[in-house]
Amino acid sequence: MDRVEVEIERGEASLTLRYQVIGDLARLRLPNFARTGRADGLWRSTCFEVFVKPEGGEGYLECNFAGLQWATYRFSGYREGMIEAAVEPGVIEGSIDWLSIGIETGRFARPDLPAPAWRVGLSAVIEDIDGGVSYWALAHPPGKPDFHHPDSFALVLPAPEQT
Repeated sequence: MDRVEVEIERGEASLTLRYQVIGDLARLRLPNFARTGRADGLWRSTCFEVFVKPEGGEGYLECNFAGLQWATYRFSGYREGMIEAAVEPGVIEGSIDWLSIGIETGRFARPDLPAPAWRVGLSAVIEDIDGGVSYWALAHPPGKPDFHHPDSFALVLPAPEQT
């Protein structure tokens, strides 16, 4: 595989993501697009992930997508306080080489305050047909891959302009 590309668009309380894998797709172990709905452990094989937290905050949201299956979790801090998040993706569309997802993230701030800037980590776990796994991210901290690490939240999405 050559690369993973991601287009991202932020709304007031939502993200729209489009992941695309570029390279020899015949060598990849792709998700089963016949399976749908919530599923745990998606990160154990080919999946796409997004991590979102408010600028300056400790808690964050993790969303995993493998084909049309998904999982969402909230953490109170770095790998702490994990609970299943009441966040479901909107439309998930995809094929063997791309996946488009709409996520209603909810407000990270109090409802009476403007939405803050978000720090975002974009990542992918890619498994090949021989069982080899590669880890892709905007930024990797030193050492083994750790998408939860604060250094992985490399993209800053500013708060939407208030009208």
